[in-house]
Amino acid sequence: MSYTDLLREDARLVLLRTLSELPARRGNSSVLLSIMDSQYGHAVSRDYVKTELRWLEEQGLVKIEVAGSVLVATLTERGEDVAGGRARVDGVKRPGA
Repeated sequence: MSYTDLLREDARLVLLRTLSELPARRGNSSVLLSIMDSQYGHAVSRDYVKTELRWLEEQGLVKIEVAGSVLVATLTERGEDVAGGRARVDGVKRPGA
C-alpha cells in the first residue's frame, strides 16, 4: 500500500470520526475541511474533502445533501459502526490501527 493510500484511508476515518462527534452527527464540507487541517494535520483541498465525502456516500457511510457550494454530510448507522471500529470497510482505516 502506498503512502497516498494510507493518507486517504486515514482521512476517511477522520471524516467519519469527526461526524460522529458533531451535533446530530452532521457537518458541512467547509467545517470538516477546517477540522481536518487544524486538529488532524490533513492539509487538503475543499475538492479533496468533497471527493472523499462522495466516496463515503457510495459506501453507505454518510448521506449527502447539497447546500449551495458545500456538501452537508450526515453519518449513517453503518458509518458510525465503522468510525467506532465495530465494522470494517476496505478503504477506511480501522481506528487504532
